[in-house]
Amino acid sequence: MLTLEQLRTQIDDGRIDTVLLAFTDMQGRLQGKRCAAQYFLHEVVPHAAEACNYLLAVDVDMNTVDGYAMSSWERGYGDFVLRPDFATLRLVPWHEATALVLCDAVWGDDSPVVASPRQILKGQLDRLADRGLVADVGTELEFMLFADTFDAAWQANYHNMRPANLYNVDYSMLGTARVEPVLRRIRNGMTGAGMIVESAKGECNYGQHEIAFRYSDALTTCDNHSIYKTGAKEIADQAGMSLTFMAKYDEREGNSCHIHISLRGEDGNAFAGDGEHGFSSLFEHFLAGQVACLREFTYLFAPNINSYKRYAEGSFAPTAVAWGLDNRTCSLRVVGHGPSLRVENRVPGGDMNPYLGVAALIAAGLHGIDNELPLEPAFTGNAYTSDAPRVPTTLREAAELFSGSTAAVDAFGQEVVDHYANAARIELAAFDSAVTDWERRRGFERL
Repeated sequence: MLTLEQLRTQIDDGRIDTVLLAFTDMQGRLQGKRCAAQYFLHEVVPHAAEACNYLLAVDVDMNTVDGYAMSSWERGYGDFVLRPDFATLRLVPWHEATALVLCDAVWGDDSPVVASPRQILKGQLDRLADRGLVADVGTELEFMLFADTFDAAWQANYHNMRPANLYNVDYSMLGTARVEPVLRRIRNGMTGAGMIVESAKGECNYGQHEIAFRYSDALTTCDNHSIYKTGAKEIADQAGMSLTFMAKYDEREGNSCHIHISLRGEDGNAFAGDGEHGFSSLFEHFLAGQVACLREFTYLFAPNINSYKRYAEGSFAPTAVAWGLDNRTCSLRVVGHGPSLRVENRVPGGDMNPYLGVAALIAAGLHGIDNELPLEPAFTGNAYTSDAPRVPTTLREAAELFSGSTAAVDAFGQEVVDHYANAARIELAAFDSAVTDWERRRGFERL
């Protein structure tokens, strides 16, 4: 990490010549500008910068689409302001002489762009702060690594790609050694960018891996998550490889992004107490809120068509809305005890926008706390075969639940709910009009 004064010094002596000015868009991607270092110091630092507000009103292909109140042809596609958060300033070791700072999207009068993912999370953190609470969060993000370059994969329409490992390397030391050069570059790059790397391990699918980071306060974790996700792709590309965080690349295990969360007050972990299982009453209400809101908030954990292919029985991706004690068949897994007590939400996939997913967890918890919801007993056994309510199975179902959720409107406001419900409609319309390889294979000759 860098202070602004350290950045000035490194720019003056020639060690840094480029500053990346970035924010996270609806799809969870870093967007922004590469600034000449002196321009950044003399213009961006005192005055901020601008970007077209369509960056929060496009689809994944950057198409301008209809239905957004904040940005449209009728409104002229004007600018919003990218205001640097200098607490996020850091080196980017995998690019030469480069630093990066994350920004908040605000309007010209300095009011927040409420549909910006980082602003949505900050709104929920403010609600916690009003209660004297802080959220500690860790995200566990999986990816699949391939021996093909991104360009080669694109040209081949992502057919016949070569996984970096050809068998299940879950916890395998030999399997991870096969790809250690690129894993090491990612780990060391993220360490140089101010993150605390804990470990790397193989996963079940071919070429699938996870790099784990130490938990932090919610905003820092989500900032780091966004930078890591972009940086890992860039480092793989530099190594002549590619990787994907998409939730379900093939019919085997998908890429998850389990989120661990606890709340901290003046006396430490606010989840620990004298109740059953060592829970505080606050934690019981918080966890009850997770159960109550999970179906309505699933869209914020699973924002794409592909996200819902991951939810399959016996796949370690959840299908039942239930909580359990260290039970990986449940959507909500309670782990740890005392100071480490926390809940893990296993619904999100690798394609989740971290700010939206963590904001949903906090909003659900506050819904439970504010309404003093009672906690149902812990589920024991195999939740895949239970009669518990089910996680939504399609984007259409999840989007309908989200757009009709009074809990979502209460937490995020109608403008945010309408904005992201429109994003879901746009994605569904694009998919519904697409003709897939699956359809051609089944129908070209035989139908």
